Amino acid sequence: MQIAVIGTGYVGLVCGVCFASFGNKVICVDADAHKIDLLNAGRIPIYEPGLREMVEQQSGEGRIHFTTSLGAAIPSADVVFLTVGTPSQPGGQADLSFVYQCASAVAKHVRGHTVIVLKSTVPLGTAEEIEAIIRSERAAGSWSVASNPEFLREGAAIADSLRPDRVVIGSEDERSRNVLARLYRPLRQQGVPIVFTNRRTAELIKYAANGFLATKIAYMGEIADLCEKASAEIRQVALGMGLDRRISEQFLHPGPGYGGSCFPKDASALVATAHQFGASLRILPSVIASNDARKRAMVDKIVESCGGSVRGKRIAILGLTFKPGTDDVREAASLVIIPKLEALGARVRAYDPVGMEQARKALPRLRVAKNAYTCTRQCDAVAILTEWEEFRNLDLDRIKAGLRSPVVIDLRNIYEPVDMARRGFEYTGIGQPSLSKRPAMRTADELPSVLASRRSITREPEAAHLRKKMRADA
Repeated sequence: MQIAVIGTGYVGLVCGVCFASFGNKVICVDADAHKIDLLNAGRIPIYEPGLREMVEQQSGEGRIHFTTSLGAAIPSADVVFLTVGTPSQPGGQADLSFVYQCASAVAKHVRGHTVIVLKSTVPLGTAEEIEAIIRSERAAGSWSVASNPEFLREGAAIADSLRPDRVVIGSEDERSRNVLARLYRPLRQQGVPIVFTNRRTAELIKYAANGFLATKIAYMGEIADLCEKASAEIRQVALGMGLDRRISEQFLHPGPGYGGSCFPKDASALVATAHQFGASLRILPSVIASNDARKRAMVDKIVESCGGSVRGKRIAILGLTFKPGTDDVREAASLVIIPKLEALGARVRAYDPVGMEQARKALPRLRVAKNAYTCTRQCDAVAILTEWEEFRNLDLDRIKAGLRSPVVIDLRNIYEPVDMARRGFEYTGIGQPSLSKRPAMRTADELPSVLASRRSITREPEAAHLRKKMRADA
């Protein structure tokens, strides 16, 4: 098949090269000439494991090409994918201006029967708006508009494209369904479920899925706070929950809040979409508020671990991206935590394996180091914000020797508290009571009074009910 992909950002580039690997001929189009020049020179403008190798392979086999010309890509295409960005507006709504511009430009070049597919994450009804825009430009002609949302995880996008959990296709006509079923036949032959819906349902599936995952993350953050106060262990709680197949173990690991290009944007857009349609979403606004508060609360945790003040202290930050496996710092906890620490008088130095260039675009005055050891040297505390594999395998004795104070605040729980204490660190994790604050076991003499107190609490409602019944009988 002949495939045109409009937009060579994260989604467009990954999807384009994976469609090429299915044996299709793909042309990726972008208005950014510099980006196209980089791609034609074999350089990848984003960081994604395995992507560069796949682009090299498919380019070498002549299956994928890059251009700034819509006219070179659209007329011969069987399917045109729109993969441009939909950033948040101040009110939380998705900004669809790039999608609208893209649709209008594509319409001018459509020839023959073409399926125009929205791959971008868009609110309910956007496919209908795109259809209207194209019809205004090209009333005649054989074309149709479908929705095919992406479910890519940054850091695992290639695997998610080649071995997805499902493919969702939203269409209003049989012809476009057949074309997209043919495109995804290699996945269907591997047993990947293909879910066919109408377009609005497909659009909502993407938002609903991301909203639910954001809810799991925020929920586990609050449960971690409870663990700290109640001397429970969040990792054991997560294990016990995750073994329930109705829940699953994914997204149960607490940290400094969710970030990235999807969850914050999509959660806000779903709330705005619900408001537009007159529906009331009560849970998701609380999730958004909880996530924002959690990032700020991590600053308090760092300050408390530093003795109540960071003024004049040197703080090393390990990890700037919102998750490992990507250079994406959009909505990352680091962008909240670092400025607040600096405002409190801390001197911050940071290191990330791949995200420092992107982080410095958001934090131009950020001081960075070439590795974790130079970052932590002569610092008063170390805060781990991203669970890069590199940080799991640090020479802890070397780290400790270079610190002025052996304080570690592990916001990803990559280390064991007992082991860190044995090594001489003052260690603080997430959802784990510090070793010094763990309550002593109840003695045999104390248990009767504790149990009696709990019985009185649990029986009070029952006693009140009996008294009310006796008065009624009298």
